[in-house]
Amino acid sequence: MRLLLLILAALITGCSSYTTKQKLEPLKVAETVDVERYLGRWYVIANIPYSAENGKVGSYVEYLKRDDGRMDDLYFFRKQNFDRKLQRWEGVAWIPDPAQPTRWKAQFVWPLTFDYLILEVAPDYSWAMVGHPGRDLAWIFARTPTLDDALYQQLLVKFTALNYDASRLQRVPQFPDDLGKPGFQTPK
Repeated sequence: MRLLLLILAALITGCSSYTTKQKLEPLKVAETVDVERYLGRWYVIANIPYSAENGKVGSYVEYLKRDDGRMDDLYFFRKQNFDRKLQRWEGVAWIPDPAQPTRWKAQFVWPLTFDYLILEVAPDYSWAMVGHPGRDLAWIFARTPTLDDALYQQLLVKFTALNYDASRLQRVPQFPDDLGKPGFQTPK
């Protein structure tokens, strides 16, 4: 498990370095975020698939405030199908500059960290768009395991406006009925 996380972090770092060399303009993030409102459970509605999250279904994250000022970054998932046991990876997240609460760092394996950028949050904190500076990683989160199709399409347009290739985003199956549907990832 630890080796898998190390490989994941190395891949993320490698992808970030490659994309950064393409000289993209800095990614525009949300102006601000109320971190207290942002904490809690977020279902992973869609992401740009990458090795660590490939094959995961019913996934969600939880951000919990810690006494040391950082946050627990917990990732829950089932491998490949909904009959499997729920698993959890434990990481930590923090805000390096309190004046920029939309720019986080996250770490699942020491010493590797990655940038976590809150690109936009719904006014009622019902959905969020999260990205990475190199535009090689992206997520759509929601407070519920479903998201209206029209809203999902609007969020893809927003990713395109931020110079993402929104066609790379794929939905994450949250229910057994999602498996095999067009636009949803196929667990491998």
